Amino acid sequence: MAILKRDLQAVKKDIKALERKMEKLLKAFGKPQKAKAAKKPKRKTVKAKARRAVAVKKAVSRKKAVKTTSTEQILKIVRRSRKGVDVPTLKTKTGFEDKKVRNIIFRASKEGKIKKVGRGIYVGA
Repeated sequence: MAILKRDLQAVKKDIKALERKMEKLLKAFGKPQKAKAAKKPKRKTVKAKARRAVAVKKAVSRKKAVKTTSTEQILKIVRRSRKGVDVPTLKTKTGFEDKKVRNIIFRASKEGKIKKVGRGIYVGA
């Protein structure tokens, strides 16, 4: 019950954040755009060129790949299997140690994310 309450509060917080973003977008969209007056070109200095080059380099940087946690990896494997998965299969597919796999399974079953079908066989809840 506490988990559900925490999840609902997180969803509420996300919705409020989206609401604020939408209001900002609506304000920006609702404002009439003014035509900018043409400015006379200024003489470019060496410093201006250097700054522009640095700005371009920063824009090219790539985003880092998001790593999945070991719990997410195991839950993904368990949910994919229809008949269920046992611990040795999880060990071979993930490469984790026996104790790590069993701890993750224990935690996930306590949280209700997976359930036990038979002796040592687990399926997604």
